[in-house]
Amino acid sequence: MGRLVLLVLVLLQVSSSWAATGSVYTSFVQCLSDQMKQPDQITKIVYAQNNPSFTSVLRAYIRNARFNTTSTPKPVIIVTPTQESHVQAAVLCAKKNGIQIRTRSGGHDYEGVSYVSNVPFIILDMFNLRSVVIDIKQQTAFVQVGATLGELYYKISEQSKVHGYPAGVCPTVGVGGHLSGGGYGFMVRKYGLTTDNVIDAQIVDVNGRLLDRKAMGEDLFWAIRGGGGASFGVILSYTITLVPVPETVTVFRVERTLEENATDVVYRWQHVAPTTDENLFMRMLIQPVTSQSAKGQKTIRASIVALFLGRADDVVTLLGKEFPELGLKKEDVKEMSWIESMVWANFENVTSAEILLNRNPDKATFGKRKSDYVQTPISKDGLEWLWKRMIELGKPGLVFNPYGGKMSTIPASALPFPHRAGNLFKVQYSISWGEAGPDAEKTNLGLTRRLYSYMTAFVSKNPRSAYLNYRDLDIGINHHGNNSYEEGKVYGVKYFNANFDRLVKVKTAVDPDDFFRNEQSIPPLPRKA
Repeated sequence: MGRLVLLVLVLLQVSSSWAATGSVYTSFVQCLSDQMKQPDQITKIVYAQNNPSFTSVLRAYIRNARFNTTSTPKPVIIVTPTQESHVQAAVLCAKKNGIQIRTRSGGHDYEGVSYVSNVPFIILDMFNLRSVVIDIKQQTAFVQVGATLGELYYKISEQSKVHGYPAGVCPTVGVGGHLSGGGYGFMVRKYGLTTDNVIDAQIVDVNGRLLDRKAMGEDLFWAIRGGGGASFGVILSYTITLVPVPETVTVFRVERTLEENATDVVYRWQHVAPTTDENLFMRMLIQPVTSQSAKGQKTIRASIVALFLGRADDVVTLLGKEFPELGLKKEDVKEMSWIESMVWANFENVTSAEILLNRNPDKATFGKRKSDYVQTPISKDGLEWLWKRMIELGKPGLVFNPYGGKMSTIPASALPFPHRAGNLFKVQYSISWGEAGPDAEKTNLGLTRRLYSYMTAFVSKNPRSAYLNYRDLDIGINHHGNNSYEEGKVYGVKYFNANFDRLVKVKTAVDPDDFFRNEQSIPPLPRKA
């Protein structure tokens, strides 16, 4: 009787607008009630569309305002699990009712595929599963996927001043998507990808089973370390290896415009950044800006943002020899702890690491990102041609992230992420805007696509590769029909190069009916007639 009363109370949340297909909702909630050991928790973790908290829960982790409009498709239900068993029940019940699941950990996916779908769907929002347990003695950490990178870094710093983790810079990025897509940050040249430093994981598979590395097998464990988790199941946690960092690191930010030899700096950066000491990472941002020396005219500004795992004198001496064009001086650099460097990379005039715990819910701007890989340095003539095109466009910028170091020593097949040796640096195309509406979106997307087109001659070919964590639906979409494998191969080869076929084999083995899918998921092999 208790279960029946509870079910009636939950079903009263159903809005009249959902009445036409309310049977899906009813069946899903009934299934959850049957699956969960404590069905009274359903009202605490399930949000129907007419629940007063539905909109705030949905919006909290939408990081791209392009996908927060009245026309954006909304989920039938949002499930916010607080226990592993809630995830297992949600997967089984969604499968039973033939409704799609989208799993969201931090919401930073650039195309919103973790919380938008054109078919009826459920969001499995993992923000409550955010435990971080540090074991300094073993130099490991257990991290649930709803934790943010900022939370992970802060927890490490509480236990040790000489340990870190080689993940991304943005503190509000969710661990789940970042690690499963092969994320990395300022220590990539020293320690490789996040997933080069993962030793275990937990996943709920299509049959609702909770599997660790031993239970899932090495093929699936390989796939979810760079192949994206959403194609294979729902990842709950990763166990990671912490890496040593010195007590004192050095950072700097140096800017040069075209009037201040920016072309020479960018040209030389291409030769130095991927080959220098692996303790040094120099990200470069290139943007069209208004010139200070020629009022009203546009110029190009190149900004180098760097982390050196060592002392200031050493990096100044190193770059004085290898990169004299930069003209780095002692007054340009700052010494600090590693955790302070993570704060410095994001916040001006802030020193407290506690700011890394701020999740910034319901904070989003309009944006678009794309990616490329450069394997041969761009000539000065090529750069000068590119500057003219960027000034004409007036808005999109470029971010260059150098590889080399540890990245060049790991085989392309070691993990799904294949972009190792042979790539000098990765390019991110970046544009953000504040105006709502289809006209502004069309204009800004068009500018970014034109800049991407202009770069064609300078980047990798056959395939023109892309980075999974900079999700870009321009390079291909899967409609999951009879041509699913062929459509998947279009974008899959760009993201994974020769590793795509192995990912397909794993997918076919663990999810042959393609329950876990999205616009750019790994397809299974087509069934034989």
